[in-house]
Amino acid sequence: MEDHKRMYLQEFLDQTEVNVEAFIEFIKENETRFRDSYAETIGFSSENLIKMILMDAAFVIKFLLKWNYKDFRGRRDNIFYPPYKSVHVRLDICLLENQLPFFILEDLYRISNIDSPKPTKCFNSPKSTLIELTHWFFSNEWGSPGAVGEYLGRADFSEVKHLVDFLTIYYRPTEVQQPIEELDVLTAPSVKELHQAGVKFVLSSSKNLLDIKFDRNKGRLEIPRLRLEDRTEVIIRNMQVFEQCHVVNYGYVGDYIFLMGLFDSASKDVEILFENHIIENWLPSNKEVVQLFYNLNKQNRVSRDVFLFKGLIKDLNEFCERPWNKWKANFKQNYFNTPWAAISVSGAVILLILTVIQSVCSILEVV
Repeated sequence: MEDHKRMYLQEFLDQTEVNVEAFIEFIKENETRFRDSYAETIGFSSENLIKMILMDAAFVIKFLLKWNYKDFRGRRDNIFYPPYKSVHVRLDICLLENQLPFFILEDLYRISNIDSPKPTKCFNSPKSTLIELTHWFFSNEWGSPGAVGEYLGRADFSEVKHLVDFLTIYYRPTEVQQPIEELDVLTAPSVKELHQAGVKFVLSSSKNLLDIKFDRNKGRLEIPRLRLEDRTEVIIRNMQVFEQCHVVNYGYVGDYIFLMGLFDSASKDVEILFENHIIENWLPSNKEVVQLFYNLNKQNRVSRDVFLFKGLIKDLNEFCERPWNKWKANFKQNYFNTPWAAISVSGAVILLILTVIQSVCSILEVV
């Protein structure tokens, strides 16, 4: 990887009219701010730290440029050509331990003045900003919510700390539920139990994973699509760790993990969500999905006071506790689950009615 970093640094310097001394001077001026961005003391000397920042920052910037624009890729670049190491790089730059302060990336890219075309006509600035490049990368790679341009217009990235923080901003809820009375226990029925109680699972049109909504009158639970693959656990866990270590006022990712753990406690739960196109499972089996949320919940922290889905699970519990809902769902699922079953039941009911009518007529004739 060091060879690739040196190659990307050289390409970065070749594509800008700014000399390397100007970059070094800028980093030196911001060294204190850089060191203060980390909780632990950085043991590198000033000279070595500046070299490391320039090399790592140039690598991330060039990677984002190459990801968005094929014209930036060289033929000898085996990150984007065989053996395609971009698969590993795109995961590595999202690990919490590999983060650079976003202000360093943004400012170095800005002063480099590298001419980059617009990846989409939705952008209005003269050239792509680093926020736009990062957004485009996440939107395509991780399936992050929001259309390009539209999401950037309503999300505030002005104080973004690093790439992991960038992702957590995506997953802030579009609507925060109104506070309700305190719950004794944070628990909710599994997907199978909800299904048996008559809850209908509907794929939400929202791309924000936190936009889970329940219509009590119609018994409709709308859940956005979740794509699960090998690297999903790593990405979610990095957001979870960052959120629980550095964010005080909210725990949205942790709340989502907790809720999905309650929903998906067995393979049958995953199967139901898969059949309703809510879970897109690229893992080896449904058991792997159950295990994924079990692993994520081992050290997950949630608070009953500010739990995001408090109102949701209250409504779901109340819906499932109504005997009429369970009886109606049981009757429908057992006797009307297929067209032939429905025809058979309907025929039996008609036969019963005719038998009763015949019996009544016979009694009346006798009388």
